[in-house]
Amino acid sequence: MDVIAQTFITWIEQNQAWLPLIMVVFAAAETTAFLSILIPSTAILVAVGALAARDGIAFFPLWAGASVGALIGSFFSYWLGWRYGAAVLAMRPLRNHPEMVEKARAAFVRYGPATVLVGHFLTVFRPVVFLLAGMTGMALARFAFWNVLGAVAWAFLIPKLGQFGGDLLGWLWSLLP
Repeated sequence: MDVIAQTFITWIEQNQAWLPLIMVVFAAAETTAFLSILIPSTAILVAVGALAARDGIAFFPLWAGASVGALIGSFFSYWLGWRYGAAVLAMRPLRNHPEMVEKARAAFVRYGPATVLVGHFLTVFRPVVFLLAGMTGMALARFAFWNVLGAVAWAFLIPKLGQFGGDLLGWLWSLLP
């Protein structure tokens, strides 16, 4: 996975005009059931934030792109859960990780819609929480409210961590003789 991530980072450095669209694609992959397990999107999103710090790229377009992508992926996953329900649980990779599904289901029962908000930030829940929202019949308006809050906050935080790290490394580098 690290080789794949490094290849994408190198490509991103060479194609900075595409960064907002890149943020849409990788944030959507990170919040879409099944894809989030296969694609190292978080590493890419953090790296783009660090690149923004290094090259002085405006943060707002990156945040907007990541927000749109996170909303696309999470709403699509909600729809998959609503439309296909239990059949989704019989598919790979979820059938191989019933403990993840059970943890997410228990969190849903105990904490309700706030689980959608927190689900954006916990990689263990992200692959299934939006599916479970649809599968449990959570009202779309209720899901949308919590999902938009979580997606926008997550889309800000992840690349911002990379940007902060890039700024910190740049400052430390400047202290060296």
